[in-house]
Amino acid sequence: MRHLARLADYCSITNMHTKNLAIVWAPNLLRSKQIESACFSGTAAFMEVRIQSVVVEFILNHVDVLFSSKLSSVIRDGAGVSS
Repeated sequence: MRHLARLADYCSITNMHTKNLAIVWAPNLLRSKQIESACFSGTAAFMEVRIQSVVVEFILNHVDVLFSSKLSSVIRDGAGVSS
């Protein structure tokens, strides 16, 4: 994810900003067996991929916070969780 976020830094050259990267990479990063099954119609599959791309775009826009060592230590130590 950090690599894709770094690629987005060069969007002025490549035109691959976070939204474009999310559209391209979301189906691979958040692969869904439901979408691949025959029971999904074209419209339902499109909506599912759209949701996936929104999630990936959010992650790319907040990669520094979501993957920071500070957040990892808070989660690991269970800070903020009352017993």
